[in-house]
This record gives sequence, C-alpha cells and structure tokens, in this order.
Amino acid sequence: MNILVRGGRVLNPADGRDERADVFISDGVIVNIGKDLSDELAQEIIYAEGCYVCPGFVDLHVHLREPGQTEKEDIEGGCKAAARGGYTTIVAMPNTQPPVDRMDLVEYVHMRAVDVGLCKVIQAGAITKGMEGKTLADIDGCVMAGSRAISEDGKSVMDSGLMRAAMVKAKELGIPVLSHCEDKALVQGGVMNAGKKAKEFSLPGITNSVENVIAVRDAMLAGETGARLHLCHCSTKESVRIIREAKKQGIDISGEVCPHHFVLCENDIDSAANGNYKMNPPLRTKVDREALRGGLSDGTLEVIATDHAPHTEEEKSRGFAGSPFGIVGLETAASLAYTCLVMGGYLSPMQMVEKMSYNPARILGLDVGDLSEGKRADITIFNPYESYEIRAGEFAGRAKNMPYEGMKVTGRVVGTIMGGKITYKI
Repeated sequence: MNILVRGGRVLNPADGRDERADVFISDGVIVNIGKDLSDELAQEIIYAEGCYVCPGFVDLHVHLREPGQTEKEDIEGGCKAAARGGYTTIVAMPNTQPPVDRMDLVEYVHMRAVDVGLCKVIQAGAITKGMEGKTLADIDGCVMAGSRAISEDGKSVMDSGLMRAAMVKAKELGIPVLSHCEDKALVQGGVMNAGKKAKEFSLPGITNSVENVIAVRDAMLAGETGARLHLCHCSTKESVRIIREAKKQGIDISGEVCPHHFVLCENDIDSAANGNYKMNPPLRTKVDREALRGGLSDGTLEVIATDHAPHTEEEKSRGFAGSPFGIVGLETAASLAYTCLVMGGYLSPMQMVEKMSYNPARILGLDVGDLSEGKRADITIFNPYESYEIRAGEFAGRAKNMPYEGMKVTGRVVGTIMGGKITYKI
C-alpha cells in the first residue's frame, strides 16, 4: 500500500532532521521525504499538519500476560493498546505462566503477535529456568527464536554468581540484560514507598535501598563481564547517580524511567484503598521524582518505558494491602511525557522522541527507530496541541488499572503505522 503523510513536522533523532515535510511510504518502506511530494501514487493520504511525524515508539518493558494469565490481558489486547499509544515495537517480559524460558514459548508469542498484526512483539527470555533463580534458562534457544534480551523482570536474580554467569552469556550472544533491581530480603512485606504515606496508612514501606543495592551489584557485574546492562523502571535518586557514575567508569549501562515515576510521587496517593496507585517499584518522594526528571534531561537516563502491567478490576479493588503491583501505561505514555517533560521544560520534542524510539531501538540493536528513506515504515503521528482527559473507558486494551482517571493532558497520538500498515488512526 502507498501512503502519503502530508505536511507534518518530521522529527528523526537518528539524523537530527527537524522540518516540515511529507513522507511517502510504499510496500512498507519509507521511499521519500520532502516538501510538497506528489500524491499521484498515494492510495491513502494522512494529513498531519501541526503534528509531529516521528519514528514509531519502541517500549522496552511490557507485560502482555500471555501465556497463562489472559484474564488480565492477552497479546491481542496488548497490541491494540500499543498501537493506540503510538508503539510499533514492544518487548514482552517473560514472567508469564509458564515463564518464557525456552525456544518454543518465545516462538509462540512471536507467532501470536504476527497473527494479530498490530505491533511487532519481541519476547525477552527469562534469565533462569522457571524464573526460580536456581539455574540458567535456555538462553541460547531463546535468542535463536528471536529474543533480543534476557530479563527476570518481576524479581531479581538474587544469586550473584548466577547473575554473573547470565551476563557472561549475554555478552557472548551480544544481547542486553534488562535488570529488575529489587533486593528480596530488604522488601519485608512493603507495599508502598517507605515515607510519610506509609506512616499515615500504617502500611509497611519499601525503602530506596531495595532498588539501590541490586543496581550497584549489577553495575559492578556488568563492568566486570563487559555485558550490556539496562536498568528497568528506575525510581530512586540514587539509581540516577549509580548509572551516571557507572557510565563515567566506562560500564555499558543504560536506564529507563516510567511515566508514573516522573509524573507522580507518593503525595499523589489519595487512599490506602486505591490499588491503582500500587506499583513496583513504588511511587517515591518528590526529591526522587525530580532526580529522575533531571536524569532524563541530562541524558543519564536514556529511555522512557511503560512497565505496562495489566490486572483485573477485581484484583485492583483490594487496596494497597491486597492488590498486585502494577499499572497499565501504553496508551498514556506519550501524552504524559509530553505534558510533564516537554511542556515542563525537561526535554525538547526531539529528545522525547529519542527516548521513546531511537534510544530503545539502539539498546536492542534493532534497525528501527529511524525515520529515514529506505527504512521500515514504522511511524508515529503525534498532535502536540490536542488536550484531553484520560479516561480508562476509552482504552483499547482489556485492562484499565491506572491512577490517571480524569487527568488533563496535552498531546495525543493520532496515528500509528507499522511496517507500512495503518494500525491506529483517529
């Protein structure tokens, strides 16, 4: 199919292009970018005046819940949510039931995503068999099946020797390790940040050290092994410093921040009964939030990821004491990033696109995240002028668990093209 995207502001971090231009797509490839291109061969024209036209968003951190937990979400619902949020590639975490720790399960997820046809899904392989933290999983087999990273997300590999062995293997295979930093022994039943809200609600808290101890350990192991390390969902001011110092030492490390951690803090939690504010890591202090924003602004933190974690309404109705951790984020990430970070003066529009597309693609070694002639036509069209209120009832995904209901934001994804196919359009 031939598509002409007419008159948008093309933002491409790969080459710094920032200009009003048309984009012509044919057979899934970007054929031409220029001013006033002919529409003679176009079978469909998308008018993008006033919008950013940028490489399709890439999310390094998504939970699709399939196989095994499809009452929460499934691959089809997750891909619908991704397309509505402007994502053309997402990385699925392996903590499903059963965990994705072998070749056939990776192949299953990839085939299901191809059948759905709305978003490219890359399944991360588990680090250990059954995610039990005892022996390494079939990492070679998972990579042969198309995994581009390994992770134990949802928990940390607590055996440091085993984590080191995983990094050695990842280095050998040329893939990154996506690390969930949580010292299990330090959690001690915590359900929210160990701060004033935990005291107010008389609930056990999660200290910053829970994250920081593993972040330091994994940075040291990455330095020793030469592995590429990516720290997931950074939430503490110390994590920003750890990554900054590790980079100075030449360690191959990167970090991501989720919108809920740079938009909200513990002060926003309205009630101990509202499980939609319960996430792991938890909402931290204003000081932590400002450090994360600063880390994104100065380039220490290179990626905005969602940690999209669907749960049922019933599960999330149990309050902080009984609800599972996690919120959905694919459909709100771009709007929240633009409202908080671009309008807030922390990032330029180009930097926002870089952290949502080019950088995550580069970390995975993918040939996407680049809106240049000859590249795969993965494109997100974003209207920075449209304001709206977030309403879960409008979500394309099955799960609705998030704390933003009624929040007014500016900036909205109005179109998504994946491999030359229009997967979402307002």
